[in-house]
Amino acid sequence: MSAQPIVRLENVGKKYGNVVSLKGVTLEIGANEIVGLIGDNGAGKSTLIKVLTGVEAPTSGTLYVKGNKIDANSYSVKEAHKLRIETVYQDSSLGEKQPLWRNFFVGRPITNRFGFIDVKAEKKIAEHIMRTTIGFRGVGINVDTPVSRLSGGERQGVAIGRAMHFDSDLIVLDEPTVALAIKEVQKVLDFIRSIKAGGRSCIYIEHNIHHVHEVCDRLVVLDRGEVALDAPTSSMTYLELTDFLMSLHQRRVAAVAS
Repeated sequence: MSAQPIVRLENVGKKYGNVVSLKGVTLEIGANEIVGLIGDNGAGKSTLIKVLTGVEAPTSGTLYVKGNKIDANSYSVKEAHKLRIETVYQDSSLGEKQPLWRNFFVGRPITNRFGFIDVKAEKKIAEHIMRTTIGFRGVGINVDTPVSRLSGGERQGVAIGRAMHFDSDLIVLDEPTVALAIKEVQKVLDFIRSIKAGGRSCIYIEHNIHHVHEVCDRLVVLDRGEVALDAPTSSMTYLELTDFLMSLHQRRVAAVAS
């Protein structure tokens, strides 16, 4: 990782009343790396991402972005965008009936000197993103194609391409392969690789451990709100990772039984 990480969390905790979701989490995301975030439902993954991206403030601890301490009271999704942190959710948040070029710039349009949307400029940039950043070269898909005609994997590609266009240093992917066919999953994994190839970093949240092990540089496992593992992917095989996760599960079962 780089000397100065893109994001650093120090002893971050989050409570919802008496429910503790995060317990003293310390974590860094370095430049140009893909980090796999793994954990069962309720492990704290969603809460961690909400804190990191400005959706919610931590109850305790400190967040740094590019070495600068963040004021939790003023940090928001808008501020995260300004700091070049983007999130791509499972549903991709795309307009089904809108053409691709409109989806690339939703919420952040290119305008001319009169304040009107510059359609020509948006289409030109959308075309460039399609052909280079996310590699859409298929017959029948162009900037005027409505999202409803795209496959699930292609929709994720549009959302990822949009995040990359806005010069994001860190892109958070929230289970982007959910309910996709095998062929479509491979497309998304290729898009994830393109994030690193473009010099950016990615947090990849996924339940399919095989996919995580395939594309990630580093593995972070959350268990009951705590970091149970933070290690390079090269340091353990897929089977070793599976065994580790099984051991965590067995400990949880034993804790409940006692």
